[in-house]
Amino acid sequence: MTHDAVVAVPPRSASGITIALLSAMSFALSGALVSPLLDAGWSAGAVVLVRIGVGAAVVLPFGVAALRGNWALLGRNLGLVTMYGVLAVAGAQFCYFSAVQYLEVGPALLIEYTAPAGVVVWLWVRHHQRPGRLTIAGAAVAGVGLLLVLDVFAGIGLHAGGVAWALAAMVGAASYFVISADDTTGLPPITLAAGGLVVGGVLLGVLGLLGVLPLRAVRASVDYAGVEVDWWVPLVLLGLVTASFAYVAGIAAARLLGSRLASFVALSEVVAGVLWAWLLLGQLPGPLQAIGGLLVLAGVVGVKLGEKSTPEVQQIPL
Repeated sequence: MTHDAVVAVPPRSASGITIALLSAMSFALSGALVSPLLDAGWSAGAVVLVRIGVGAAVVLPFGVAALRGNWALLGRNLGLVTMYGVLAVAGAQFCYFSAVQYLEVGPALLIEYTAPAGVVVWLWVRHHQRPGRLTIAGAAVAGVGLLLVLDVFAGIGLHAGGVAWALAAMVGAASYFVISADDTTGLPPITLAAGGLVVGGVLLGVLGLLGVLPLRAVRASVDYAGVEVDWWVPLVLLGLVTASFAYVAGIAAARLLGSRLASFVALSEVVAGVLWAWLLLGQLPGPLQAIGGLLVLAGVVGVKLGEKSTPEVQQIPL
């Protein structure tokens, strides 16, 4: 008298996908917000440091409150929080911006967003969760969609150093999903996010002081869709929306969906990034990019259907 079929819980799954999509849309906003700042003379390192720093300042009080005085819980998971901050926050950000020094943004993003494949491989090797056929098919469809969305068929030249940095960013992104999905620690999602942002912000600050991460700020107004705003407006939005909310929502979604499905839903960030660029920067996507967006969504659906035949371990210790 055994039950081999996995019983899905639609409300939990539906809410998880909704939160994951909101997180992806929030993360995606960063590209459109940052672009005019970089054009105005800001360095990528300065922008990301402000982004993570503001996010840490906003989330930290709520993260501390969520502990309810149980500092021993934080102490037991200090290593995990540190790993999250180093790999998922500072590592992914620093490696990505290092990659775009040698690669165009599109190819660098494409390499970084092979992270879902890394998650699938990790779960297969570490936890013996062999992906089903629908999961593999969905991953392939989403991959083709990404190629179209990022318009990489126009012809690119890959720099070996840039590829290495982008692959390192992929490891950071994959770590984000795996660590976020681990609900065995007892840490509230907002506490994990707060700790990770603090660790990541401190690490990026140290890199800046050492001169490894160039820091350059310019107090000049920037333009979005024909509207001129003060330089601090996009920085506040970067901290509040693309860091504070995005990281907390992403962790919550990963715990509801598991790291594999959450990582594939996060592919919608690329599609959302194209839409934000259209709305704020007037960069209208072409027909192939539109088709690619639909393929990404179709791939996510395929991965979701594959979850019914591939047991998902919600508790995923590293």
